[in-house]
Amino acid sequence: MRLISPFVLVLSLSCFFLNVCMAQERTLFSGRLNDSETIVSNFGTFRFGFFSPVNSTSRYAGIWYNTVSVPTVIWVANKDKPINDSSGVISVSQDGNLVVTDGQRRVLWSTNVSSQASANSTVAELLDSGNLVLKEANTDVYLWESFKFPTDSWLPNMLVGTNARSPGENITITSWKNPSDPSPGSYTAALVLAAYPELFILNNDNNNATVWRSGPWNGQMFNGLPDVYAGVFLYRFIVNDDTNGSVTMSYANDSTLRYFYMDYRGSVIRRDWNEARRNWTVGLQVPATDCDLYRRCGQFATCNPRRNPHCACIRGFRPRNLTEWNSGNWSGGCIRRVSLQCNNGTADGFVRLRRMKLPDFAIRSPASEPECLRTCLQTCYCIACAHGLGYGCMIWNGTLVDSQELSVGGMDLYIRLAHSEIKTPDRRPLMIGTALAGGILVVAACGLLARRIVIKKRARKRGTDAEQIFERVEALAGGNKGKLKELPLFEFQVLAAATDNFSLRNKLGQGGFGPVYKGKLPEGQEIAVKRLSQKSGQGLEELVNEVVVISKLQHRNLVKLLGCCIAGEERMLVYEFMPKKSLDFYLFDSVKAKLLDWKTRFNIINGICRGLLYLHRDSRLRIIHRDLKASNILLDENLIPKISDFGLARIFPGNEDEANTRRVVGTYGYMSPEYAMGGVFSEKSDVFSLGVIILEIITGRRNSNSTLLAYVWSIWNEGEIDGLVEPEIFDKLFEKEIRKCVHIGLLCVQEAANDRPSVATVCSMLSSEIVDIPEPKQPAFISRKGVPEAESSENSDLKASINNVSITDVTGR
Repeated sequence: MRLISPFVLVLSLSCFFLNVCMAQERTLFSGRLNDSETIVSNFGTFRFGFFSPVNSTSRYAGIWYNTVSVPTVIWVANKDKPINDSSGVISVSQDGNLVVTDGQRRVLWSTNVSSQASANSTVAELLDSGNLVLKEANTDVYLWESFKFPTDSWLPNMLVGTNARSPGENITITSWKNPSDPSPGSYTAALVLAAYPELFILNNDNNNATVWRSGPWNGQMFNGLPDVYAGVFLYRFIVNDDTNGSVTMSYANDSTLRYFYMDYRGSVIRRDWNEARRNWTVGLQVPATDCDLYRRCGQFATCNPRRNPHCACIRGFRPRNLTEWNSGNWSGGCIRRVSLQCNNGTADGFVRLRRMKLPDFAIRSPASEPECLRTCLQTCYCIACAHGLGYGCMIWNGTLVDSQELSVGGMDLYIRLAHSEIKTPDRRPLMIGTALAGGILVVAACGLLARRIVIKKRARKRGTDAEQIFERVEALAGGNKGKLKELPLFEFQVLAAATDNFSLRNKLGQGGFGPVYKGKLPEGQEIAVKRLSQKSGQGLEELVNEVVVISKLQHRNLVKLLGCCIAGEERMLVYEFMPKKSLDFYLFDSVKAKLLDWKTRFNIINGICRGLLYLHRDSRLRIIHRDLKASNILLDENLIPKISDFGLARIFPGNEDEANTRRVVGTYGYMSPEYAMGGVFSEKSDVFSLGVIILEIITGRRNSNSTLLAYVWSIWNEGEIDGLVEPEIFDKLFEKEIRKCVHIGLLCVQEAANDRPSVATVCSMLSSEIVDIPEPKQPAFISRKGVPEAESSENSDLKASINNVSITDVTGR
């Protein structure tokens, strides 16, 4: 029999006990945790230990998400008693409580459980729900749990409200003072019990004044949270009568990390973890608009964020103070035009408001739903009522405050008015008015017809009228009349209202075409409006050309054109709004560039290539962009790139590979040598621009007068690429992939067009389908001095002209 070495035996036993201890440390403990030690929930979702908030060196005991890359604390123990060094200890005290002490053994926080337990009979365990519990050893009897004492976060299955196991205990969530200080802040979210439970946000610094309310609860939803109603399959709220009015939530899809937290500025935000982006995204936020603010419009008024101004008196009411109301001060609210008769309801009636967030101070009525309106009319003090959707009959007495018009969800609200305010009008004035209106319309039609004739005559002389330009472009498009008419034409007033009269605060940027503004249509859709500047070198033909080129194209890497506007001297294009702005906004800013890691940049390169491949080969038409540059690559909320600005694009017939233009347009640094010097453009012209963009994405440097190309070529010949790549994004794990992208970028900017690969080949190279990539030749070094006849799309003052290349009708694939 072979003897076991004592050293081996001791080592084996040590490893065994170490594994046991580590297993215990990952779920529960009954001893003590020093500052450097933590415990982790069973499946690794949450971690408990000491942490420091952002921009702070103070130490706090708390719970945070363990599986996400962004530090996210969801509970704090000693929130108002920080530890200034690393001497803190979390332990189970002699009386069985969980305590936090500092280096001087002062108790800074305790569970304060009164029981017969001792340090040997209680253990602390971190559950995978995020709930830290103190329980009796070897049992599931909880003596204390963090879910009953939340800080600023509300997790699934956590109660908010009154807990029946501790009568009178109100469980609320309270904001941090600021991101660096978790002590109680200015705002609290709580469930307020009345005739109908509601969630409220309260301002602690203003005597618990209401900031926001959710609307009443009907057993399935809160009336003022349409997002909850629409997303019922993602999560739901439940009122459990057994817990005396508390609210909890759960999600249909438990695999996604979601939770609510209260921001230190007073907003309750639902955060969803996006694994692809490795970041939290906002799923819901309240208050979200000015209309969500409590009593925004005063009494007897409604608020609609899609209306300008937001506040309006309910029918049958007028502003209490017209001067204040017109100046934008709506706090005084509205008053009745005609008093109620209270004559057993015979002289009063109702006006119905649809899709409403119901007002505050609702009273539950015993009347059945069919009798609700009649009961209200027979009660003198009843001024409004609502019924249905599990609420039963609701009535309001005295006043109506905090009413909001919702785009989805909501309920019908019946407002009681004097009969004179809702009576059927006399038909005779209507008939007379109709006859007069008809006569006016006939006269107006004649006037418009005469004006149209005059305008057409002027257009034939000047050649600048929008209608004539449309006809000329339609003729170039093959004579298919009416195709452009399928694109929505926006009225100038609609776009002016959407952009707040093109205010500077809504200005997104400035291009060769003119300024671009952010806007919001009445139905809530966000848009980007490109408005032709009077000083722009580009004109109506570029606008119509862009309409022709992309109105029918559909691809995830092409920006979507929603419509256009031609009114008088105004020329505008309306696009889908890209919240992350353009690529150059990040690349050439030393701070913002850090937001784009290498994986994101590589995905952007791939997206641009796929969009360009669609233009060159995969759509029914071959389209040459001619102005591809970083500022024309827009990014959506997921940083997916979309090619934009097709004002200079040209469509190639199927039997042509290149064309020549007498007017060279584009942007210095992105134009190929054959185009800048001789006006010859083709697919390879766009490939050159693509190569410049790839090298800019890698290096974070702008290609001014082709100095970037010379720099990259010099470094490439030395055999090193470390100096090319921004230090923040360079990673040895991706060094091979980065080198390949530099290689591809140099191939795209070669001087001879025939030496450059096609976009299809570039896509294959990026996906590693082509392993043997040819060596690049010296790129083209073009200076601005060598191309005096070229026009820059960013600063040209020359007028547009129709190119000889044919334009045909565009139909998306």
